[in-house]
Amino acid sequence: MTLPLFPLNTVLFPGCKLDLQIFEARYLDMIGRCMKQGGGFGVVCILEGEQVGNAPSGFATIGCEALIRDFQQQDNGLLGIRVEGVRRFDVGPYEVQKDQLLLADVNWRSEQPDAPLEEDDHDLLALLGALGEHPMVAALDMPVEVIGQQALANQLAYLLPFEDEDKLDLLAIDSPRQRLDAIQALLERLQGELFA
Repeated sequence: MTLPLFPLNTVLFPGCKLDLQIFEARYLDMIGRCMKQGGGFGVVCILEGEQVGNAPSGFATIGCEALIRDFQQQDNGLLGIRVEGVRRFDVGPYEVQKDQLLLADVNWRSEQPDAPLEEDDHDLLALLGALGEHPMVAALDMPVEVIGQQALANQLAYLLPFEDEDKLDLLAIDSPRQRLDAIQALLERLQGELFA
């Protein structure tokens, strides 16, 4: 499967929403094609380089497919879109087109079946509820009433202020339970740093 890539300074997770302003010709063309064909594009995290201008020299080899859920002309005249993460993928061979758009062969990662929340997950669920009250999170209109480990793990990994490298490690974990355990360990490390 070939997918156009949109390198960003963020890590997108399945089931999570992201608002983007589109102004570069290569991405306006890409969004137009996606909307005509009903397809998506891949969001990959930039490791080296910039979001604007030439294709970045380094980006993550794991990403998340994004589907356009809404779009509107913004007050500044730019196209605003809201996308939702759908499926994780590994980046295979890729090419940089003349307009600097990246096209990559991707391999879809298989998702493990979701599991119901356990007793141990209630603190993390309460944390997600608290995050959901923040105006920026509320504006994304993501449901914080989750019933499975997959949605809880994805939303916490997306919304918490972890380093991009940590978020990429979380995105690469296939098991929702293991992802939640890794989030708990990162939270404990953050608390340790705050009170050190």
